Amino acid sequence: MTYCVGICVDDGLVMIADTRTNAGLDNVSTYRKLRLFSVPGAKVIAVATAGNLSISQSVISLLEEGLPHPETGERERLIDAPSMFRAAQLVGRAIQTLNAELGAALARAHVAADVTFLLGGQVAGEDMRLFMVYAAGNFIECGPDTPFLQIGEHKYGKPILDRSITFGTGLHEALKLGLISMDSTLRSNIGVGLPLDLVTVRRGALTPETTRRVETDDPYFRDLSDRWSAALRAAHMAIPDPPYF
Repeated sequence: MTYCVGICVDDGLVMIADTRTNAGLDNVSTYRKLRLFSVPGAKVIAVATAGNLSISQSVISLLEEGLPHPETGERERLIDAPSMFRAAQLVGRAIQTLNAELGAALARAHVAADVTFLLGGQVAGEDMRLFMVYAAGNFIECGPDTPFLQIGEHKYGKPILDRSITFGTGLHEALKLGLISMDSTLRSNIGVGLPLDLVTVRRGALTPETTRRVETDDPYFRDLSDRWSAALRAAHMAIPDPPYF
């Protein structure tokens, strides 16, 4: 499994993804699931993936090499997308292409072909946007009312974001909350693991502000995890005991 989160606030975009994949308890590996497509000053697009690793890797390769346009036959690459909406459409087409080619064979082998993508970024001349693309190729977009999207094992990290993230949350605060959400998931789900990959993009900058891999010995992430655990213990101890006895 995996856990990826995208947060799109007024200040900009945060995307975080873990790197653990497993095909059984004794077959655990590390693979990058967050990729960046960027032309500084023109566009910056981040893609995070969850689900069948072979399908998601093949979709990324199609997006890098390009898909034939259904009318002109010219290859369309993600890096050339003229808008974020067109980029989301292209990701959907890539998923549909792989499903058409491999779906029947995977079904005969009883292999799940489910994949989900987070696609966030900004193209010059338009606003920053964040989409979730489903296995059928359709997609949704987050908005100011709920400015984050999650894929993979999201249930452990969602309550933190539900209680804390608003559209007015600052970019650095959004990154901190995203890391707390990731830490909570790491604590509760063995299918999600370090290292983490992250990227932040400030709205209008059209270039990444931060790209980083958070390793197991990262001092900030360790401190964040310890402080969050201590804060939770202090919070529940400060609440009065139930009057039900």
